[in-house]
Amino acid sequence: MRKLFVLVFVLGLSIFASNNAFAQEQPEQGEVTEQQAVEQQLQQQAVEQPVVEEPVVVEEPLAAEESAEDAGSSDFGHQLLKRYFIEGSWQFMSLVLICLILGLAFAIERVITLNIASTNTDKLLSKIEDALDNGGVSAAMDVCKSTQGPTASILHEGLKRADDGAEAVEKAIVSYGAVQMGLLERGLVWISLFISIAPMLGFMGTVIGMISAFDKIAEVGDISPQIVAGGIKVALLTTVFGLVVAIILQIFYNYIVSKIDGIVNRMEDASISIVDILVDKDIVKTK
Repeated sequence: MRKLFVLVFVLGLSIFASNNAFAQEQPEQGEVTEQQAVEQQLQQQAVEQPVVEEPVVVEEPLAAEESAEDAGSSDFGHQLLKRYFIEGSWQFMSLVLICLILGLAFAIERVITLNIASTNTDKLLSKIEDALDNGGVSAAMDVCKSTQGPTASILHEGLKRADDGAEAVEKAIVSYGAVQMGLLERGLVWISLFISIAPMLGFMGTVIGMISAFDKIAEVGDISPQIVAGGIKVALLTTVFGLVVAIILQIFYNYIVSKIDGIVNRMEDASISIVDILVDKDIVKTK
């Protein structure tokens, strides 16, 4: 499990580093394109002076706009997410992405562990009952040792106290069941932490984006849609990405909690059944 966790974490960091490198290169390309756009506008203004060439000059921006719309319509999937990631202030987006990577690493580790810990309790109890009939308590303990999962471990602890009576068996099962319950819930606190932090980071980016928008308004001295739109777009994108990360991790969290509840219910049923089996076979005595 540790190797899997480290592998997922390394892959996430590699994706995060590539996105940051692309984000740092993007502003430089944006500056070059802006300079080219200014030069093209100056050339077009020089060409627009003759009256005859006006229709030709008007058609070129239309063709450029159509090509831009076609490019925008074809921009989908990973490239679209990357573009929004960069436009939403990659500093805050990087923190949200780290929350997603770490949260998914803990969630995947828990899902795999819980799937391994799942046991067919009915089949296990039938094997234990056959072992008690044929080889006694020691044979039943060997069956529990050879079976994976917390249910088999709890039953093994109960069988170890079979000579001390039914009450001792129940106390051993309850005590060791609490230990196994803590092991099953290990890592959930970190997943819940990332679920809470991701939208908070998004809201923080929202506030900072609004502040930058008002700062630009104060510098220019005029409320222009172009000035305000940039800051508001950053604010909205950070909020959206934070909420998306929280939703994804919340789905994994609820699945893991339901998986743990199912395992615990089966553990409780098996614990009651093992005590009944020991009492019915007169292996333990009740007071």
